[in-house]
Order: sequence, then C-alpha cells, then structure tokens
Amino acid sequence: MASNPSNVAIIGYGLSAKVFHIPLILALPSDFKLYGIVQRSPKLDDDCAKDHPGIKSWRSVDNVYADPEVDVVVVTSIPETHFEMCKAALEAGKHVVCEKPFVPSAEEASQLVEIAKTSGKLLAVYQNRRWDSDFLTLQKIMDDGILGNIAEFETHFDRHRPDPPPESWKAKEGPAHGSLYDLGSHLIDQVYVAFGMPEKVTAFVGNQRIGVKSGPADSFTVLLQYGQMLATVKAGVVSPEEEQLRYWVRGTKGSFKKFHLDVQEDQLKEGQKPGSKDFAENQRLTTARLQRVRMAS
Repeated sequence: MASNPSNVAIIGYGLSAKVFHIPLILALPSDFKLYGIVQRSPKLDDDCAKDHPGIKSWRSVDNVYADPEVDVVVVTSIPETHFEMCKAALEAGKHVVCEKPFVPSAEEASQLVEIAKTSGKLLAVYQNRRWDSDFLTLQKIMDDGILGNIAEFETHFDRHRPDPPPESWKAKEGPAHGSLYDLGSHLIDQVYVAFGMPEKVTAFVGNQRIGVKSGPADSFTVLLQYGQMLATVKAGVVSPEEEQLRYWVRGTKGSFKKFHLDVQEDQLKEGQKPGSKDFAENQRLTTARLQRVRMAS
C-alpha cells in the first residue's frame, strides 16, 4: 500500500518559493503535499492563500515548528535566518530542505549536520543546478570520454548589469550576501559534483559596477586546481555580450562550448510545469558546440 505524501511547509513566499520549489512539489503529488506557507506580509496581488487555496497560511515560523502535521520544512528566507530556522525545524522533528546559500559559516553547517544526525531527520541544501539539462549533458560528455582528459573547465554566470542594483536585501551587506554566495554556490557546487574537492583554491572577489562603493561584492573569479586541471568559476555584471558564455571545457580529444543559461528557470517563470512537453529540453541548439580533435593517422 502506498504511503501518504509528506506534508511540506515553506518558509517564505518570494521568487525561490514560487519558481524553484512549489512547482516541483506540486508535480509530485504522490510524494509531497503543499501543506502550508509562511508569508509574513501578504499583499492584494501577492497572497499565498489566494494563489493556493486550501493550504495553511501562517504569519510566524513558530506555527510551522508547532504543527505536528508538518513533515518537511523548506527554508527560502534570507541567508542570515537559515541557521536558526533549520535548527528549530530539526529540533521540532521535521525534515529540512534549505535554499542556498546554506549558512554563512562552516561551523554553523557542522552544527546543523550534527543536529540532523541526533534528531534522525534529513537535512539537504537545495542545489537545484545539479539537474540543469546543460550540466547533465556536459557530465555525460565528459563521463563518456568524448573530450578526453580535461585540461580546463570554465563555468560562467555573466550578465551585463553595470548600473547600481535595485534596493533589496541582496544589495545590502549581511552574512552570506553577495554574488559569490548567491551565484557562486551554484557554480562551485557543479564543479564539486564533477571533480570533487580541489587541491587549491584562489579567489578574486569585488565590485565591477563603477561608483558602487558599498554593499556586497557583485562579481568574482574563483580558480580551483585539480592537479594539472584548472577549473575557473566566474560571474560578472559588466559583460556586454550578445551570447553570454556558460561553459567552455577543453580536453585532449575535444572541447565543449555552450552559451546562455539552462532553459528550466525561464520555463518555470513562464508557468511551464515540470513534466510537460519540452520542459527542460534545450531548444537553442546553436548555442552549444562540441568540437572533436581529428587525430592524424
């Protein structure tokens, strides 16, 4: 007999919850049920209770911890709240999925891991870019040996946004704020998935926007060394390219170059449902090139 779906409570009702979590939860009704959402300040045009009739709508996270029907808590609030919310949820006997960046320090991460072990509950960081279609394709190409031995691996998240950023929590100084934590957590995680822990790390972090003298860093370049192989992880906000580079991987047998981000984020923003026709399929075939080395006979 099939078990009942797990009741999921989401803390926060911003872009992360609406685009990256709720559509996937709703796509798996036999496994998960959207049980409730914490939205502290609903508006006429932004109200989780109206968008999802029948769910619980809370104003305080304490209601989530106290509700015995909640099985899984998804934390999508700002980074400096992650530690306390994850800790409270685990200690209340809930499984926890935390949006990236996880927590500001390795010490806090270790504490949460130990609390999860003690409570017997699962704790996971939502590194959804591990399942981007282009990254999965690139992994298969490398695993199949098509590129040979990898010499250089570049992964980019460049944009052209040279003007000061709009007012939001992301533009303010705070624990785990800034581009390295925001975008870098995706890119570094993909390199880790592909190659494991690096032997050496060198990073350059700062602001590319002219005239911006405060706030968290908007750009970074991180070099991760794996013996003779070098992985470059890069995000910049001054990149006036028509075709923004996403991957450039070079090996002894060939190279792979891809432009533009994976299609899944835009599809979810447009309301396309996971599992629907063409979801996660990259239709921009001209944005990727696989070049094989022609070996002399």
